[in-house]
Amino acid sequence: MTLIVDAAPLVALGDSRDPLHSRVGDLLRAEQGALVVPAPVSAEVDYLIRRRGTAQAARAFLCDVAAGRFLVEGLTPDEHALAARLDEQYADLELGLADASVVILARRFRTTRLLSFDDRDFRAVTPLSGGHFTLLPRDEDSR
Repeated sequence: MTLIVDAAPLVALGDSRDPLHSRVGDLLRAEQGALVVPAPVSAEVDYLIRRRGTAQAARAFLCDVAAGRFLVEGLTPDEHALAARLDEQYADLELGLADASVVILARRFRTTRLLSFDDRDFRAVTPLSGGHFTLLPRDEDSR
């Protein structure tokens, strides 16, 4: 089953000093489904890893994308319009394009599974297909 990957876990993966570095790595290695990173998230990851970590870690992420480890998906024009509507609908969260793209790609890939540390946003936002999001690693750890 597909897993949509948010920025913070990828930044943790790129920073060996991060307390969740190993946990994220273990989770990603164990994942059997596709690992989908929204294009706006991939740009955010590159920026944050370079700022917080190293250029070498950012290049490692790019190499993982190039090798097909992560599938980076952009939004269509209609999906960008939907992102704008979601941003307005959840104005109190200041959702923004990156988080809206996570929600939209979850619908496209028919999943509610997210690798994200962003409990505030993804507990408040309802998946477009209904239900609620499963946030890894937290929801997996609480079993």
